[in-house]
Parts: sequence; C-alpha cells; structure tokens
Amino acid sequence: MRATTEDNVLQSMTGFASGKGELAPYSWTWEIRSVNAKGLDLRLRVPDWIEGLETTLRARLGKAMGRGNVTLSLKVQREDSGGSLSLNGAALDSMLEAMATVTARAEANGVALAPVTAVDLMNLRGVMEQGSSEEETKALGAAVLQGFEPVLQQFLDMRGNEGRALHEVLTRTVDEIETLVGQAEAAIGNRKEAMEEALRAALARVMQNVDTMDEDRLAQEMALVAVKSDVTEELDRLRAHIGAARGLLQDRKPVGRKLDFLMQEFNREANTLCSKSQNTALTRIGLDLKTVIDQMREQVQNVE
Repeated sequence: MRATTEDNVLQSMTGFASGKGELAPYSWTWEIRSVNAKGLDLRLRVPDWIEGLETTLRARLGKAMGRGNVTLSLKVQREDSGGSLSLNGAALDSMLEAMATVTARAEANGVALAPVTAVDLMNLRGVMEQGSSEEETKALGAAVLQGFEPVLQQFLDMRGNEGRALHEVLTRTVDEIETLVGQAEAAIGNRKEAMEEALRAALARVMQNVDTMDEDRLAQEMALVAVKSDVTEELDRLRAHIGAARGLLQDRKPVGRKLDFLMQEFNREANTLCSKSQNTALTRIGLDLKTVIDQMREQVQNVE
C-alpha cells in the first residue's frame, strides 16, 4: 500500500500519524513519524511480549516505502486491575546484575547504600507483569495489527500530500532555472562585442612576443582564449538537465536519489558558467542560477 493517486507522482519522506485502539482489557496508542534519510531506517519501539509483532511491522513498513528515517511507537496498557501477577525472571536477573555492579562501585568509592528489599525489587518496572493467557495475547496481536492499517494509511497520505506540495515547488523551480538559462543565452549575444574586444586585446598581448613564438603556438594561444570564454556546452548541458528533471518529476517511482545527483550536475554547470562568463550580466545570471539550484537541492532532500 502506497499513497498513490493519478496526480501524485512524488512522495515526501516527511510524515506523521497517530491512532488509538482497544480490546478489553487492553488499550493502545500508535505514533509513527519520518524525516529524510539516505535509505530506509526503521526504528521500532513495540512490546516484545507480543510474538512476531516487530517482524510483521518491519515487513509492512518496508513494503510501503523506500526511503526515510521512520520511528514507530506502540504503547499497550492493560486497563483492569484484576488478574494474576507473574514474575518476569529475565527482567529480575537484569535488575539484580545491575544492582550488583552499582553496589560494587559504591563500595569501591566508600559509599554506603541502603539495603534493598524484595518489595523494592517487585515495584521496579517490568519485574512483575499482569498475567495473560497465550490466546489473549494472540488475539491482542491480531487486533493491534488490524488497527495499524488505518494509521499507516494516514501516515502515507501525509507523505503523499507533502509530495504533491514538493512537486509544485520543484516544477516552479525548474521553470525558473529554464528562464535563467534563456537569459544566459541572450546575454551571450549581447556580450559579443565585448568578447571581440577581449580577444583583440589578448591577441595584442600575444603579438608582443611574436618574434619568439611560432605560428602553431600562436594558434594554440588563441584557441585557448576562445575555449575559456565559450559557455555554449554548459548551457546545452543545463538544457539537458532541465529536460531530465522534468522527466523525473513525472516518474511514479522513487526518484529522490536521482534528483539529488542531478542537482550536483546542475550546480557544476552553473559554477563553470560563472567562471567562464567574463561578463557582468552573465555572471549575475550564473549567480542567480546557483541560488535557485541550491534552493531546489534543499527541497529535493525531502523527496523519497
């Protein structure tokens, strides 16, 4: 189950949901939240005395999403005060072991501790448990899992809603990048005269040493000047990245990693554009591009 609709092609990694349920004499509360992550990191806090619960929940969450740092919490309470109490031997052994360590360290530091009674131990959390039959626990586990489904759907719906918002923001940002690339292409034409003057000046500097430079070296120097000032390839690649971004924004598969890599490519071309511009207007456009690309990169971090 994923929160998919006809117009929802992106999923956010940010989400939250909570819910409650009961099956006398038990009641429980769910809470699930997620933030962005490089992969799928599931952190579950659920009762270990409900057999198979954590394994089932992990599998369910892994099927429902591909990325995100997800924290799931389930708190179960027994409402009645009746029933028999049973001793949790494992919990008691852990408590006694911890107490022995604390007592030994206290004695080593000359600190006297008050004696601990059996009643004190029984009052420690987890040592004494409300008795429940195997059938009762099994029925509780089934009810808890059934109650988890609407909570999970609420959680996925929120990630889907966030994804729709991200889709709108990223689409507008790609449009803005495309507009800036168009402005850069126009600025290239406007800087033609300035570039010709720069080339003539470069040629004049080279010709000062013409007596000691052969024709091949002269051609190499002039070619180098031309290459350093040509940003056509950078703009062509930016155009290609824009097309790739639009395609990813329409893909119904998780594309967060691909978009993140694409933002690195966008930024690389914008940096090169600035370094080769040799023109105030083109440099300004390049800096605007870097700003917009960085803003888009921050938004992409939340895409699954």
